[in-house]
Amino acid sequence: MQLIYEQSVPGRRGVRLPASDVPPAPELPPSLLRGEPAALPEVSELDMVRHFTNLSRRNFSVDTTFYPLGSCTMKYNAKVLENAANLFAPLHPMTALLPGGEACCQGALGMLYDLGQLLADVTGMDEVTTQPLAGAHGEMTGMLLIAAYHRARGNRKRYVVVPDSSHGTNPASAAMVGYEIITVPTAPYGDMAMELFRQAMNDEVAAVMMTCPNTLGLFNPHIREIADIAHSHDALMYYDGANLNAIMGKVRPGDVGFDVIHVNLHKTFGTPHGGGGPGAGPVGVKKGLSPYLPMPRIVHDETSGFLTLELDNPASIGRTANFFGNFSVMAKAYAYLIMLGREGLIQVSEQAVLNANYIKERLKPWYELPFDLTCMHECVFSASRQLAHGVHAIDIAKFLIDRGYHPPTVYFPLIVKEAIMIEPTETESKATLDAFIETMIEAAQLAERDPAAFAAMPVTMPVTRLDETRAAREQQVCCSG
Repeated sequence: MQLIYEQSVPGRRGVRLPASDVPPAPELPPSLLRGEPAALPEVSELDMVRHFTNLSRRNFSVDTTFYPLGSCTMKYNAKVLENAANLFAPLHPMTALLPGGEACCQGALGMLYDLGQLLADVTGMDEVTTQPLAGAHGEMTGMLLIAAYHRARGNRKRYVVVPDSSHGTNPASAAMVGYEIITVPTAPYGDMAMELFRQAMNDEVAAVMMTCPNTLGLFNPHIREIADIAHSHDALMYYDGANLNAIMGKVRPGDVGFDVIHVNLHKTFGTPHGGGGPGAGPVGVKKGLSPYLPMPRIVHDETSGFLTLELDNPASIGRTANFFGNFSVMAKAYAYLIMLGREGLIQVSEQAVLNANYIKERLKPWYELPFDLTCMHECVFSASRQLAHGVHAIDIAKFLIDRGYHPPTVYFPLIVKEAIMIEPTETESKATLDAFIETMIEAAQLAERDPAAFAAMPVTMPVTRLDETRAAREQQVCCSG
């Protein structure tokens, strides 16, 4: 495919603008003028549309192929949710903060308020802020809330405890707020080692940050005991909501001892994910942390029935984002929640767990399974059997690209050698899963029969095998395609 600049023909135009009827502006100083015209391609509108459409066809997306990216829940996003977001398109997000603005955007405020109520119900929390713009942003917001809680109580806290199977953002978020990290290893049964956890806990621990189910796809059966131990030291329990897709309607984190949670709307509630955004990471808290939530807060006036904004609260950690977060993402998640309802959310989790266990059982004769237990929404294999033939997890990922699949997550969690983490989500059919499983079996067979064949893969893409270390350190981004 020709690059857009290679299609350029002098004098060709995609659009011809009418003559300007705006009076000419004063002449700019020569120092501010271009020395020569901008080097833009001269192409027709049709050439431009075809160029970018063909570029998009060279990429992977949930709309075009199975996308089993573990720990990220790359589920299908129903197109009807886009229509819900478009309903609010004419409303400027700052309207509510203008004088009298609350009265003219009760619908938008109502959507945000109701979304918070629904998320609180799903997670077992008492109040939710929708300000955080992503999961990691939600983590930092949650840790700021925990720090504010301890300061108000006069607690001297230094540490945050995390399992070694945690998402990397957990210790990073805690460290950004000023805490030191205590890491607890994973036991042979796939959960945080309880005896080592007990030894790690002390009165200087501010919080325990956990994902449950964890990044191995396993639900921790000791979670209630862990919460009791943490609370006995006046430490709070933080729930990383990245894997909430596995337990909706089955377990509410707030009911098993968690005090703070961030929710990834772009993983769990049907909004787009990938390409660096958009994202949303609302944070839910128990009542004891409500006074520290970010401002402004949407408050329901019981007398008038109107929604108003609380703008000033000395205890608040302050504003963490403009307005109330990524508004259009909130609208899509709200539509997703009311469209599915309680029973629909339960079905989502049941189907996601069923799909993951189906893949686990079908593939475990071919790939090493470090923790051979019933998993939740994702299963983690190791390519250690294939490594015996010189084939790494990254080679299997490149093989899948040539077969038309976006690869699963590889080399995470870090505690599994040659990890391959697969999350099918609830939106894929058995036929799709069977086709993917057969392709994974084909990769395992090829690793035994002809391991050298992986060296050049992928061979079907515009860019073939990269030096991944150099690509990460010497990025070359070209907007022309």
